[in-house]
Amino acid sequence: MTRVDQYVIGIDYGTDSVRSVVVNASTGLEVSSSVFYYPRWKKGLFCNPDANQFRQHPLDYIEGLEKSIREALKTAPKDVKKHVRGISVDTTGSTPVAVDREGVPLSLTNQFKEDPDAMFVLWKDHTATGEAACINEVAAGWSKEDYLKYVGGVYSSEWFWAKILHIIKNNPKVRTAAFSWVEHCDWISALLTGQTDPLLLKRSRCAAGHKAMWHSDFNGLPNEAFLVAVDPLLTGIRDRLFKDTYTSDVPMGKISAEWAKKLDLPGSVVIGVGAFDAHMGAVGGQIVPYALSKVMGTSTCDMLVAPMKDVGKKLVKGICGQVDGSIMPGMLGMEAGQSAFGDVYAWFADLLSWSIHQLKAGDKLKEDLQAVIISSLSREAEVIEPSASGILALDWLNGRRTPFANQELKGAIFGLNLASTAPKIFRALVEATAFGAKKIVDCFTAQGVPIQSVIALGGVAKKSTFVMQTVCDVLGLPIRVAKSDQTCALGAAMFASVASGIYPTVEEAQKKMGSGFEREYQPNKARTRIYEGMYEQYSLAGAYVEKETEQLRLASGNRR
Repeated sequence: MTRVDQYVIGIDYGTDSVRSVVVNASTGLEVSSSVFYYPRWKKGLFCNPDANQFRQHPLDYIEGLEKSIREALKTAPKDVKKHVRGISVDTTGSTPVAVDREGVPLSLTNQFKEDPDAMFVLWKDHTATGEAACINEVAAGWSKEDYLKYVGGVYSSEWFWAKILHIIKNNPKVRTAAFSWVEHCDWISALLTGQTDPLLLKRSRCAAGHKAMWHSDFNGLPNEAFLVAVDPLLTGIRDRLFKDTYTSDVPMGKISAEWAKKLDLPGSVVIGVGAFDAHMGAVGGQIVPYALSKVMGTSTCDMLVAPMKDVGKKLVKGICGQVDGSIMPGMLGMEAGQSAFGDVYAWFADLLSWSIHQLKAGDKLKEDLQAVIISSLSREAEVIEPSASGILALDWLNGRRTPFANQELKGAIFGLNLASTAPKIFRALVEATAFGAKKIVDCFTAQGVPIQSVIALGGVAKKSTFVMQTVCDVLGLPIRVAKSDQTCALGAAMFASVASGIYPTVEEAQKKMGSGFEREYQPNKARTRIYEGMYEQYSLAGAYVEKETEQLRLASGNRR
């Protein structure tokens, strides 16, 4: 008999767009793909960068879901859609939304269709710094249970509870109308099944464990008494959320008749439980124990897995959580990251090209000119020797995620003088992001969790040899760059293949569907030695800025 290939679809929701990729589950080869850019987000609607407010309308997600899948299937070979077995979704996170009793986001109702607080609160929204500080303060004095021990000891404003509390404190109408709250990765997966009841849909272990303080040791989420101590406005919300969570090799359910018709897919298609993009991306990039997987884009998300028997009882402070099965089922998944990485370079390019943006030129010309600026900066900065300029920078332009999340911290540049040029400053910024990456490595290794190698994914890893070699030299570790351009979507496809029963385990799916690596960077030992001294200076500068930031906060009388 002729073998009939089976196919899966991986859906990757990013900050600006959603991408659907059709993958041959037998070979891992990408058959077709399509990208949909969120139209409302592109216009800057519902966001206020000055207030660190970043919200996304669910219509962007829904339209993108249908159009990207339909377009990907349209460009695939004719019979592929008949043999699609599974779909899995990854999204940014923590990106929660307020929903009604049926699980409909409030912003899809007439009353709230223009209210940003009724929309998805994007991962990089930092409006909840005060609420995060309150959670940390109560947790520090809570003697009955340490609810922060599995999330690195510090709760972030980027996470689930802080965002919920901020919305319900500041918007009574949303507070009254909201029955429950659902993460983006859970809601999209549930939407495809037609079962969005917030009390019944399967919640992601990845999202709940890393962002919502869920753990089996706590019998689920933090107890009611703790949440009420944080703020009485949280009363009763826990009972309208969830107790159980599921790893992403588990089916969420079958595709609904409505979505099967919309997408022209068989009604037998299995929808997997969702997860966050970097976690599925680590799987798509063929993560193995003790290899640090770095998704390097506008920010970084760093993933590490280890066997439970090795590190299951170890508590790693300062990271973004450790969760059984959040990345690879059966292993401890550990998350860290930098709040800004490529965004640091983009900021500097925007700064230099300010006058260009004032010209009455088309967007295409502006984009081309900015691209020339970035490529020129990289070319000139690459030939400058480390430490030659005397300039040192801190990469906290969007706060600090790891180690020990603190979104109130700011970036800084030291050592400027009249001889400081744009390429010299750019090199210092690149080195700063590399030093930030080393802080993450040191956070793990200092606490007895070894890092044996690095796997790089994402746009920066694929495009900038200068940045990658600098990070490699600073870390003093080899870095392999994953071959696939779509590791997050590929990881989602791998999970879809397991959830739908094509493969028995994620490890088997990785072996069959992995695309390998396109290149490997080796550290320059001489530069690594130079960077060791500069890294000490970076650490001292960071300690100074952090101390001064805290003193300014105390002097202003504002609560963090």
